[in-house]
Amino acid sequence: MTSISDTIPPAPSAAPEAVSRMTAAANAFLNTLRPEQRQVASFPFKGDERYAWAYTPIDRNGLTLADMTREQRDAALTLMDTAYSESGRNTAHKIIDLETILGEWESIQKANSQWDRSDVRYWFSVFGTPGGDEPWGWRAGGHHIGLATTIVGGELVAYNPLFFGANPAKVMHGPHKGMRTLPEEEDWARSLVRSLSAEQKKIAIVDAVAPDDILTKNYRVADPSAAPTGISFSALSDPQRESLVKLVRHYVGRAADDLAANYWRHIESVGMDRWSFAWAGPEEPGKGHYYAVQAPNFVVEYDNTQNGANHIHSVLRDYGNDWGEDILAAHYKHAGHHD
Repeated sequence: MTSISDTIPPAPSAAPEAVSRMTAAANAFLNTLRPEQRQVASFPFKGDERYAWAYTPIDRNGLTLADMTREQRDAALTLMDTAYSESGRNTAHKIIDLETILGEWESIQKANSQWDRSDVRYWFSVFGTPGGDEPWGWRAGGHHIGLATTIVGGELVAYNPLFFGANPAKVMHGPHKGMRTLPEEEDWARSLVRSLSAEQKKIAIVDAVAPDDILTKNYRVADPSAAPTGISFSALSDPQRESLVKLVRHYVGRAADDLAANYWRHIESVGMDRWSFAWAGPEEPGKGHYYAVQAPNFVVEYDNTQNGANHIHSVLRDYGNDWGEDILAAHYKHAGHHD
């Protein structure tokens, strides 16, 4: 059986400046930790733990911000920031800050959660030894933040899956009332679907009811058949194509500029003519909706159905290079590793 990674060239991943800043930040973070903290935050590169990720508020492995000093928290967040662009960093910190706002809103609604809505319930982990030629990586995650970075051969970087969520997507109370998180993800896609003709919508709108979550979930391997296909890129008008390109660029641009530039070259190497756009649910704001952008090498997924359609999940996944699988396979082949 032929896999996606057999037919799609690996993503360009050489990013020596990113490796340099991540290595420095990872070592700086580890060096702030006491031995018992370092043991909690550190894992072998090999094994299944590196593939564990979630975007819900569940507990996970690693060292939480809650268990760090202020200096250690600053070092952890500096490490996280090395993978994001300026806009990505701002969004990530905004998402973390939403946890306190969410807790206040649930209290007002008398719908207190089983989870502690805290901006320090975010976990940080390092896999392997930062620096050198052996593969290593790091992970930052918690409610609505999913970031898993893999470094190979001292110069290659993979950063997928890349997840952002927001609850509330629009703040409904207090001094931040009206503030929106992830507005482009919602507005730009809605603008695109509304620009479609009636005939185009018959193809693009795959269901009158949106699924209750992204369909690739948080599985280790994203199933290319999970998300719907909808309307092909070739069936869109030039302005509609430009809108779709802008939307996908926005997802890619969450990552640091050098990483995003590499990934965009990967997208262009496969060709946009193989993209598709699918929408589910009503077009009106405030109603549960979903969309997916499918390609042979990647998928963008978004849903906003929970909590009165005020709760966003959105992700960029790579079918061949999530967790750096493509670049790791090439590395191990070249190095003669067989495990």
